[in-house]
Formats: sequence, C-alpha cells, structure tokens
Amino acid sequence: MKRRALLLGALLMPTAARAKTTRQVTKKPAATPQAALKPSAPPPPPPPKPTTGLQPLKEAKTQLVAFDASIFPYRSVVPDTNKPFLDARDGGKRGHTSLRGEVYWEQTTYSDRRSLLYLPAGYDPRRPSLIVLFLHGQGATLERDVVNRQAVPRQIAESGQNVALVAPQLAVDAADSSAGNFWRPGHFAAYIDEAAERLMRLYGDRRVGAHFNQAPVVVVAYSGGYLSAAYALERGGADHRIKGVILMDALYGDEDKFAGWVAARRRQAFLLSAYTESTKDENAALESLLDKRRVPYTKGLPSALNPGTIAFAQCGPIDMHGDFVTRAWRPDPLKHALAMIPGYPAVRAKQGA
Repeated sequence: MKRRALLLGALLMPTAARAKTTRQVTKKPAATPQAALKPSAPPPPPPPKPTTGLQPLKEAKTQLVAFDASIFPYRSVVPDTNKPFLDARDGGKRGHTSLRGEVYWEQTTYSDRRSLLYLPAGYDPRRPSLIVLFLHGQGATLERDVVNRQAVPRQIAESGQNVALVAPQLAVDAADSSAGNFWRPGHFAAYIDEAAERLMRLYGDRRVGAHFNQAPVVVVAYSGGYLSAAYALERGGADHRIKGVILMDALYGDEDKFAGWVAARRRQAFLLSAYTESTKDENAALESLLDKRRVPYTKGLPSALNPGTIAFAQCGPIDMHGDFVTRAWRPDPLKHALAMIPGYPAVRAKQGA
C-alpha cells in the first residue's frame, strides 16, 4: 500500500404472430375470346436482394452505455475481510472509506454503470479481432480522461489493428482503486459476455454476435486499474478469453494474483508490464515470484507480444506516471503495444467512403 497515493489516474427480435385465415375459393370468370386476345401484363420486377455480406465500418462508432453487469454499484464486503464496502453513513447516504481515510459517497462515486464502447472506422467483423478492456486509473472519468486526456480510442484507431474497445467506469474521479463487482467470482465473465452483446448492437447487425462472443480479450490496466485486473485474472471465470495483459505502470500490489495467472497461462497468453520508478519494487517482486515458479521472462520491450511472451520494461522516473498512457517508452505507447500483437491487422475504410 506504500505508494497507492501516487495513483493519480492521472432484441430479442419479435416473432411474427401467425394469424388464422379462412381460405375462400372464388370462381374465375370464363375467358372470353376478346380477353384471350389481350396480352398478359408483364410480371412485377423481383424485389431487391438483401445484402448478405458484412462490411467494414465506414466510420467510427462510440457509445456510453449503462451495463447490467457493471463494476458499480457494489454492496458486499471487501475481499478477505468482513468489512462492508459501504462502511460509512450520513443520514440516508452511504459511502466507502478509502485506504487513505477519505469517505467517498455511493451516489457520486460508486453508482455510474456506464462503459465506453468504441469501434474504429474500418472495423471488420469478417476478420480476426481483439476486444481491449481498458481499466483506467484513479481520479478518472471515461469522457474527460479515457477519451480526451489518455486518447485511448484514438490510439486504438491508429494502431492498425482490428480492435474493439470496452472501458468500464470504475470509481468516479476518486483516489480509490476498488474493484467493485470484479471482486465477485465470475463477474468478469458476465461483464465480457454483456460487452460482446453491446458491441454487436453498436455495430448494428445481429449476425456479428458470434464474432464478438469469440473474440479474445486483452486486459489493459493503467495505474489504479491494477486491482480490477488482478481480480479479473484470479477469479473472473474467463481465463480462456484472455489473450494477454498490458500493465501500464499499474503493478501496485497483488503480485501473487498476476504470478498465478502467468504461471497457468504462460503458453497461451502474454504479459507486458511497463513501469516507472513508482512501481519498480512491485515489478521486482513479481519477477521473483515467477523465478520461484521457473517461468522465464525478459527485461525490456519485446519485438512482438506472442503467446508465451512475459516482459518487464522499465521506462523512466516517477514523474512520467501521470501521462504514462500517452508518454511512456514512446509517444502513444498503447498504440504501439497493440500493434505488437500479431494476427489482427485491420483493413481501414477508404477515405471519403
């Protein structure tokens, strides 16, 4: 907990009813010689054939949508304790006391069910794709920080990859890393299932449902997003969906959960932990845990994020932390990291299409 204060966060389609009809037989009038001489009317033109093939998106689509399987509200206990998460009261208000002793009220901090959905221009459901789950840091909102300050949608659009973005709102603009419902066993899997349905609706065609249901997930956690990532890996119930984890100066604890996941999935998934002096000790601790499990890893940026790649990259001093999503080992590091994942190239829509 020693430096968590540094986490600045910087449809169902209706079925047509089958009406009962009574068949009436009408007698055709006998044809007259004059009628027989009349030319028959030309048949009506055939109806236009429906478009059967899915197409890349001509323009990007963005949506903020309330999830049923949201991270908050959360009204159970803090894991490994008997302490209720909402442990503070003021009249009818309920709140949570953070590790630093600050009380954040549920109404303003832990009641936003929304997630940010984003599909870049050129997103093609006919091609292999990834779902990126972005977990923002402390003191953040989706609009102000994830979209504008950290430019996550833009970096995805410029990565050259066929990537869909899902970013849940964690604690709203607060110095708190609480994982909310991701603390619940299996909730991460429920969230990913709902995200697939929401992305299908955003794309606008029911036929892409299976595509999103099968897309691998890359978990990207920045700063205080580490706690939600750790519990998603440890008890989320969807290990088979997770292709990799990218930690962006985000290892502030729970190293054992990350080590356990890496040891179990080291041949199927990747881990990249890029960090500053802020999380240097925790990254060293994770390396030590992997050493004990005889899990090989490398230091420095890898050339590609293939299954089995485990890499730790120290990037600089602590003052880089606040802008790490946009300025780490290079400008737009998230864009660069996603481009390092082989097998998911996008075909962008033509200009002016």
